[in-house]
Formats: sequence, C-alpha cells, structure tokens
Amino acid sequence: MGAGDGRTAAVSLWIVAGLALSYLTLLAAKAFLALHVARRETRAPASTGAGVTIAQPILSGDPRLASVLAENLRELPDAQFLWLVDEDDPVAQTVGRELAARHPDVRIDVQVCPPPPEGINPKLWKLDLARPAIREAVLLVLDDDTRMPAATLGALLHALEDHQLATSLPGYLDDGRSPSRLLAQFVDNNAALLYLPLLPFLPPPTINGMAYALRTAFLDQLGGFAPLLRSLTDDLAVAEQVLAAGGRIFQSARPHWVETTVRDGRHYVQLMHRWFLFALLLLRKQRLGLRVLISVLGALPSLLLGALLVAAGLAWSVPAAGVLLGCLALRACGLVALQRILYGRALHAPFSSLLSELGQPLHLLHAVVWRRIIWRTRHYRVYDDRRFETVR
Repeated sequence: MGAGDGRTAAVSLWIVAGLALSYLTLLAAKAFLALHVARRETRAPASTGAGVTIAQPILSGDPRLASVLAENLRELPDAQFLWLVDEDDPVAQTVGRELAARHPDVRIDVQVCPPPPEGINPKLWKLDLARPAIREAVLLVLDDDTRMPAATLGALLHALEDHQLATSLPGYLDDGRSPSRLLAQFVDNNAALLYLPLLPFLPPPTINGMAYALRTAFLDQLGGFAPLLRSLTDDLAVAEQVLAAGGRIFQSARPHWVETTVRDGRHYVQLMHRWFLFALLLLRKQRLGLRVLISVLGALPSLLLGALLVAAGLAWSVPAAGVLLGCLALRACGLVALQRILYGRALHAPFSSLLSELGQPLHLLHAVVWRRIIWRTRHYRVYDDRRFETVR
C-alpha cells in the first residue's frame, strides 16, 4: 500500500469512527433524557378501573381481538367498558357479546354504531356517539389492540390531578413472525426515545392515540369529540383541542401493551406508511424549531446508522469492521438496558431492530410521495389533516 492509499484508508476510518461516535452520542443523549423523565415521575397505586369508563372503538379482522379485550376485563374489572362496533361488522358484535356473557360481573356495553359520513374520522365518530353512555368521571380511550396494565392506569389517574389529559408509552408485543417483529422493533426502539426526551424542554406536542385518559367534565368543556370529527389524525386533534383550551398534557413513561397481528410484509408496509404519513401531518403543524428538534430525534439516527454501514462497507478493513461491530453492540446494549428500566423487560431483537431502523428513511420517502393510506378495511386519499376522502 502506497502513502496515498494509507492516507485514504486513515481518512475513511476516521469517517467511520465519526459516524459511529455521532450515532452513539445521540442515542446516549436521548436515553439519558428519557430516563431522567421516567425517574422523576411519581409512583402511584395501581387501579382496577373504579371510576373509569373505557371506550374502545372496535373493528374485527385481528385474530387476537378477543384475547386482548378479555385481558383488559381481567386487569380492570371495576371499569365500565364501552365497546363501539360497526353495524356492518357482525364479527365484532359477536366477539363483544360473547365476552360480555362470559364476564357478567363486569359492566360491558356493546354499542352498535352507524357508518360515518364521508370525510369523518371513523374512530372519533364512534367516540362522539358514545358520549351519552359514559357513566364515570374519567374516560380512558383505548384502541382495540391495546392492553392497559393496572399500574399504568393508576399513573394516568394520578396525573389527572393536575393535568387535563394523560397518555402512556406504547410497547409492542410481537407474535414471533418477521413482519410483526419488524413493527414491534420500530415502536419499542423509538417510542421512549422520541416521546420522552422532549419533555424537559417542551410540553408534549401530541399524544399517543392508542391510550389516553381525561376527565369527562373536561371533555364536555371541549364540546366532546364533535368539533374534531373531520380530523384524520385523531390523536393530534385531541391534543390540539386540549392545549387550545389551556389544558396540560402529561406523558407518562409507564407502558401500555399493543398486540397487533401483522399478516405479512405488505400489511407491515401499509401500517408503517400510515404512521409516517400521520407523522408528516404532525410536523407540518409545528413551529420550525420544533420540526427540527423532532427530526433530529426521530430521523437523524437512522440516517447516521445507514451512512455508517455504507462508509464501513466502502472502507472495509479490520479496524473499520471493529468500529462498526462495536457501535452495533453498544446500540443493542443501550436499548436493552433502557427497555428493562422502562418496560420491565427486554424487547430487543437484534437483527429485526437493525433492519427496522435502516428502513425508516424508505418509509418516510413512501409517505412523502404516496398520499393514499389503508386503515383496516378503509382506503383514504389524504390531502391534509382535515381533508381526506374514501377511495374504495
């Protein structure tokens, strides 16, 4: 090797090392801030659901629907459950009524809802129809694939003492198959590192729509869900309504568990596309500084990791391979440690985790160039958050 080749190899190695250091520094900073937020959260007693109405818009199609709903009944037996099903969804109606018959000691109301008009968010439509049936002082909105632990519900109820809305942290439980594992790794690797690091500096700009709680009286002050019906991103719409009314949002570090059956690779891409398009709608509504901060927290790490792999491949040598493997090992150890603290268990799957992170720029590009989404059985063309239409 000549002197020129040696200098080129040295420069390439420095580039690899710089990318690895930048990635690990950003990961460590986000993890530090997330743990800081989690440790300052007050411990609250667990709740069995007393004084809480749990409203769940339900759509059939997931094989685990009945088991997830039943787990909430066992965990929160003192809550009132409102299961909101479509009138053209006999499977969901049957699941709800059979569970109600098997749990006669739990208050379960299966409410059959007509289809929403064109341009109306189907989830918010059901929640608005459910308002007259809410009997308790606190409303917990829960997706039909979400399990709420008693400890997490206790934390949300405690937060409502001085906040108007409280939301928890999603943790995905995969079914062991590759598409499900990819989806789970995206959520489990990113949720805590995106939601929590902002909180020492800014109030939450949005909420996790899978699980959030607010007082029924405050919901009535907002006019219920009716003013939000034309918003596609229900979580962002609810958050904006709360903040516009002078309310405060609490982002808990306690987890709720999500179990979604991902049928195949195509279904995985559909879910990721919808989530990334919704994220773009969120970014468009934020101030420039917050857009940059969210982009740094959410998008920059995957770009750095991809650049690191490319640089290490182009400058392949024993030292470059050592830097790359060391970075990946530290990444895995850091994620496992963070998950054990926040979720109480390690959720890390090394290969799927890496593949999920490297694929994020592609999902973002897909959301930028293609504005049609598939939401369960519905197909929408999206123009903006308040303008979308059914296309099939």
